[in-house]
Order: sequence, then structure tokens, then C-alpha cells
Amino acid sequence: MEHVQTISEQRKEGESAPEQDTSATAVPRRRRAGRTTLLIAGAAVLGVLAGTVTGYAVQYHREPTPLPPLAQQKMDGPKPAAMNDATSRRSINATRWHKTDEELAKKLVDLPGGVKDGFSGAVSADAFAASWYLEPSQAVGSLIRDGVKNVATARWAENDRNFVQVHLLQFRDRSGAEGFQAGMVAYMPDKDYAGNSGKDFPGVPADFGHLWIDSKAHEEPGYLPIRQARALIRRGDIVTVVEYTNNRGEVDEKALVDIAKRQMERL
Repeated sequence: MEHVQTISEQRKEGESAPEQDTSATAVPRRRRAGRTTLLIAGAAVLGVLAGTVTGYAVQYHREPTPLPPLAQQKMDGPKPAAMNDATSRRSINATRWHKTDEELAKKLVDLPGGVKDGFSGAVSADAFAASWYLEPSQAVGSLIRDGVKNVATARWAENDRNFVQVHLLQFRDRSGAEGFQAGMVAYMPDKDYAGNSGKDFPGVPADFGHLWIDSKAHEEPGYLPIRQARALIRRGDIVTVVEYTNNRGEVDEKALVDIAKRQMERL
């Protein structure tokens, strides 16, 4: 097999080597522009780093800027006022009031016209416990565990014998209202309270309403005989309690039922 002559052999035969091609078809060399681009990019990076370091150095010598407080220092609302003829429970306890308190109080049954010593409005849970329970400190803890949210009260005297109190207690959820209801149903049959198991409230399902009338008047030497009737009605997360008290030992059940029904209509 014939072999191909090498370039060196061809040159030995007297052929001169071709001149180097300097045209555009020659093998290209590394462009100088690539190095320039790298230099520019490096300078840019160094510039950014230098600016960042300078910024930290300047900030280091400055006094720290105080951050705004996380909590609101001033609350919008009326300032508490000293008690006088023009003040109310709300103006005296302005910092303990919430908008939802007023919304619940608006659902209270209207006071009868011409009554004396009447009151209608929102009350705090501790104030309610202090006026309604024999052991207020324990009662407040129980209300908190049940998740009481708002309390509103209306009270008036029909005459010198009959006294009415209507309480609305709103809880954070239905289970809290059920717990409050269950507690009252449990202790009302005790002799220190109604002394009997009561009966269903007319027109209300058995699980949502109950009515008690004291089995006998509570009598103490030197005091008028006190007898009381109580209605308990639950609707959603709101519990209605109506107390009808007579200081002659007689209670008008029909009057109690009528007041409770009017209150339920407002809800």
C-alpha cells in the first residue's frame, strides 16, 4: 500500500513552504477585549463592596434611630371623669368599655315608663359577680372559664313590693353559654335557692329554657318575707336570666313569663 508523503519529504524535493496566511481565515487568537471586560466587571464588584463598607462605617458612627413603640401609647376614647350629676357608669369607667358592650346593652328590654331607681346598660363581669353571687371571687373565675364576653343588666322596681332584674350574658361561643346554663340548673334545686327542680319555660324547648319559683319565702326576724322566681333562657351564645322578687312572699309567675318573653323578642 502506497503511503502519503510527509511534508518534510515534500520539502526535501525542493518545494518551498507556503507563506503564512495572515488573512481572516487564519486561526484566531484570544481577543484582548475579553481581558478588558473582566477588568471592568471586577472594578464594578470592588466598587459595590467599597460602597457597602463605607455605608456600614458611616452608620456605625451615627446614633441608633429609636424604633416606634409596638403598643399604642394612647387609646382613643373618653377620659374617665369624676362622679357627679352628669356622669354615668360609662364615663367613670371609660377605659374598661368596649364597643360590643354597648351593642349587647341595646338588646335589653325597655324599662317600663315611670319606674324609679331603674338602670339599663353594660356592666363588667366582676361587677355582675359582686352583685349576684354569694362568693364573687369564685364566680368571676367560673365566668372567665366559661368565656364570658359581655354582660348587660336592666333593673327596676315596679312598686314597693316587686323588683325585677334582667341579665344578658354573652359568651365567646355556644359551649360557654351551655356551661353557665348547666351550672344554674344544677344548683337551683338546692334549698338555699329555689328548693325545687322547676319546670320548662313555656314556648321554649326544654333544653333551652327553664323556670323556678321558690318553694317557700325566705324569712328572717325583722325582715319582710322574700320570695323569688327566676327564668333562664339560652339562645346561641347569649343567656337571659330574669329575676322577679317580691317582698311579701308572693310571686306573679305570669308577670315573670311576660318580661322574659319580651326580652326574648328583643334578641
